[in-house]
Order: sequence, then C-alpha cells, then structure tokens
Amino acid sequence: MRQNPARRTALLDAAIEVLAREGSRGLTLRAVDKEAAVPVGTASNYFANRAELLRQIMDRTTQRLTPDEAELTATMTAEPSRELTVTLLRQLLDRMRADRSSHLAMLELRLEATRRPELRADLTDRFTAMLDDNIAWHLDAGLPGDRTTVLLLYLAMLGLIIDDLTVPDLLRPHSPDALIASLVDRAAPTNADPSDDRP
Repeated sequence: MRQNPARRTALLDAAIEVLAREGSRGLTLRAVDKEAAVPVGTASNYFANRAELLRQIMDRTTQRLTPDEAELTATMTAEPSRELTVTLLRQLLDRMRADRSSHLAMLELRLEATRRPELRADLTDRFTAMLDDNIAWHLDAGLPGDRTTVLLLYLAMLGLIIDDLTVPDLLRPHSPDALIASLVDRAAPTNADPSDDRP
C-alpha cells in the first residue's frame, strides 16, 4: 500500500466529513474517494478494509481535537483556580464548535461500537487512556478538585457537547458560559474536603 502521509491525512479528513454528514452507513471507501476528490480506488490503497478505516478515523479525530499546544501553554500561564478551569472548559466547547465534524464522527463511532465489539474495545481503550491522562494533567496542574471532580466535569461536558451538537435549541435559552461556571462551582466547591475522593 502507498505511504503518502499527506494523502492519507486528506483521505481521513474526507472520511470524517462523510461520517459526520452521512452516518456510519454512508461511510464507504468510494464515498471517501468522492469527498476527497480523488480517483475511485484511492482509499482502498490506504485502508485494507472498513474496520481499518474506522480505527484510523479514531486516531485522526483525536489529533484534530487535541488542544493547540501554544494556545494551551498561554492559557496555563494563569494561576491554577476554578476560574482557570472554567476557561479551559469554555475553550473545549469552542474547539467542538470549530470542528463539529470531528465530534459528530466520534458520536457515530460510538454508535457503530454498539454493533462492532472490536471497535468497542478500541474505543474503550482510547477513552480510558484519554480520561486517565486528563485526570493526571488536571491534578498535576494544581487545578481545584480531585479525580472525581475531573470525572464529573468530563461527564457533564460530554452531555453539554452532545446536546449542543444534536439538539442545540434545547440549551439555547441558557448561557453555555454560565452553565460551565456553575458546573465548576458545583463540581469543585471551595469548601470541598480534598480527602473525599469518592467515585
């Protein structure tokens, strides 16, 4: 198979767009070729089968959704605080809105995983590692709260993002900024007992 990294990335970006727009059933190698505006059969030179394409889409969406290192470094010059946590979560929501296709593609991968045990195993491993990394990063950065705080923030932000992606009118009467600030206040209250890290 050909090993042109730029072409592979372009094909994966096209696959993300197809998956986000058409859903799992619409994701075929031929559809990826059409979206990428390349000759028919090009995608099959890069991906042995659909399962391999799904695995590589997972890798590419992770790359696309990773915060910009320079932006994150600039943000982290602030003192660790609840306000900084709010800023980080607002930036997360901004990244989602800037790259809706990647988040929708990840939702489609989650749905596909309910029908493909091998994909479910891959996603579980990927999300477990990401959550563990996020918990360690939060704690190492000295941000308020404990492991349970990060887990609660993860679950709440996932729900907010899913609703924003799929039924945005549901949350339209509410300010996302205010919701995020309230979420941090409740998940990491100032009077929390740091020794209380219940799951």
